[in-house]
Amino acid sequence: MRIQAVLVWMVVLVTACVSSPHPTVGGGTGSCPLFPADSFWNARVDQLPVHPRSAAWQNSIGINSVVHPDFGAGLWEGSPIGIPYATVSGAQAKVPISFDYAGESDPGPYPFPADVPVEGGSDRHVIVVDTDNCLLYETFDSHLLGNGSWSAGSGARWNLRSNALRPAGWTSADAAGLAILPGLVRYEEVAAGQIDHMVRFTAPRTQRGFVWPARHFASSEDDPDLPPMGAVFRLRPEVDLSGFSPQARVIARALKIHGMILADNGAPWFLSGVPDARWDNDGLRDLRSLTGTDFEAVDMS
Repeated sequence: MRIQAVLVWMVVLVTACVSSPHPTVGGGTGSCPLFPADSFWNARVDQLPVHPRSAAWQNSIGINSVVHPDFGAGLWEGSPIGIPYATVSGAQAKVPISFDYAGESDPGPYPFPADVPVEGGSDRHVIVVDTDNCLLYETFDSHLLGNGSWSAGSGARWNLRSNALRPAGWTSADAAGLAILPGLVRYEEVAAGQIDHMVRFTAPRTQRGFVWPARHFASSEDDPDLPPMGAVFRLRPEVDLSGFSPQARVIARALKIHGMILADNGAPWFLSGVPDARWDNDGLRDLRSLTGTDFEAVDMS
């Protein structure tokens, strides 16, 4: 039985290596939505009340810290700037994957080609959309092994036509237990002139807790003046955007209407996006004129 199992494993891996087409990097999700139109990702937050702890949360992140678009064109330390993603067809061969946090991860196999893009830096996210079945696969701390399988810290599979969340307390490929791709700023939507969803962002210190729609925390600190995972902030309506570059203005307008959601620990007010050679890095730097004082947390309850 053990010999048979090994032979089956080898057949799966050889088939994956020989027959799998190359993934398409970026470029949209085909006919698949990035979750339904009534998903929280697409909600407007410009009319919601200010959260009672807004000032404390802003102060803990840094009222004088500048906003930083953590994406752009070109390379940084040898890797594209931002979090890449890829699309595959339903025919993409699936390969085995093991997880450090298997109890909170969706088991494999996952449709990861050997040449799928991996985010640079320590997070090493891999994001793949199966555009035939509208399934999103995301992993954290992802590594391709010599036998063609993968290992990762954690991973999640999402039905892009469903609003279902992770079980309460479960991580995903992100600290907040949320999907990553729907919160990324993508060049195509900015070029079209409008972002219709929340944007993912990070903060250096967070609370040992989460608020809806987040499902997970990544902190041991009980201080209520630290923001919990899932906290949503918006750019204040009175902030003047008239001097911004076209790309920066579209992003900042989305921060006023749809806001940004705290999804991971990291540098203060870092906005997540997809790398693309067409980004105007100089224009994106206009976002760095914004600081923590320009934002307010909203009450999503």
